[in-house]
Amino acid sequence: MSGFAGFPEDFFRFFEDLKQNNERAWFNEHKPRYLEAVVNPISEFIVCMAPRLESISPHYIANPKPHGGSMFRIYRDTRFSKDKTPYKTPAGVQFRHTAGKDAHAPGFYVHLATDELFFGGGVWLPPNPVLNRIRDHIVDNAASWGRIRNAKKVLASGGIRGDSLKRPPRGFDAEHRHIEDLKKKSFYVATEAPPASALKPEFLDEVTEGFRLAAPMMHFVTDALELPF
Repeated sequence: MSGFAGFPEDFFRFFEDLKQNNERAWFNEHKPRYLEAVVNPISEFIVCMAPRLESISPHYIANPKPHGGSMFRIYRDTRFSKDKTPYKTPAGVQFRHTAGKDAHAPGFYVHLATDELFFGGGVWLPPNPVLNRIRDHIVDNAASWGRIRNAKKVLASGGIRGDSLKRPPRGFDAEHRHIEDLKKKSFYVATEAPPASALKPEFLDEVTEGFRLAAPMMHFVTDALELPF
């Protein structure tokens, strides 16, 4: 691999076509195109992000393997869904913590869709015991959390995001200064960009800056879980 020059223009065209032909016969016929336009460029991107990621934290994995690595599978789990289309139409990359075993672990993430592109870091819908450890850490370190969540660049990017409970979680003070954060079921900081930005070599720099923006919150979360950062 010679270096990342940006995703090819056919990267997003492939997913536009897949939206119109989301069926196994079409995908199998176009699998060589998928490998050339999607899988190989993502693997190259992951390889080039590895030293950048290590400069932020050496405890997050950049694995370019198409199966079992940082790249999300294109195959949807349709077992419990009314939507039986077999393939995902965005691509995703998660640089997961070394202690993580699935997509719910702390990680840095890149989302590549034809109509939406963002990158950053966080923890998505962790199980309740993990979520409550993060909440406890916010309560015990309210001042530190306040500095992280109120940083100007974080607020400018949309703040610390995540779906929330309608009511305060059981066992937490409804009057706590960070109660809106304590209600969250996920925690992430994201930077949005136009999809066309992924076609340029400078995309590596943009993603690196987005990861650096998310790093203080990621450090806080990993501390809450007693993991190294």
